[in-house]
Amino acid sequence: MFVVFALLVVNQASGQIPDEIILSLKSGNAKVLSGFFNQNIELVILENDNVYSKAQAEQIVTSFFARYQPERFSVIHQGGKEDAHYVIGTLTTKQGAFRVYFLLKKNTGKDIIHQLRIEKQG
Repeated sequence: MFVVFALLVVNQASGQIPDEIILSLKSGNAKVLSGFFNQNIELVILENDNVYSKAQAEQIVTSFFARYQPERFSVIHQGGKEDAHYVIGTLTTKQGAFRVYFLLKKNTGKDIIHQLRIEKQG
């Protein structure tokens, strides 16, 4: 009985990350991804490490995807609680692999990215 309950909880948790976020990382669509950004987002992408406005963050992510075209994105781990979730994944590009981490928080019923990190692996 406990195992069934645990599996249901895991399935519910995995369903709480919007598909659009995962698909935008797979396809390199900064416009869709930035639609989930908070008004100010902590962003760590290569040499960019600061709190940026939503518009600035979109430009940085757009530049990153132009330089490193994604081939695939896979979720390695995710977790969290009711109002906040995190995802750790691997973004594979033509130029190498990157570790991706993002933190989502619910804001008026919508998942909002408050932190995004994309760091070179290896």
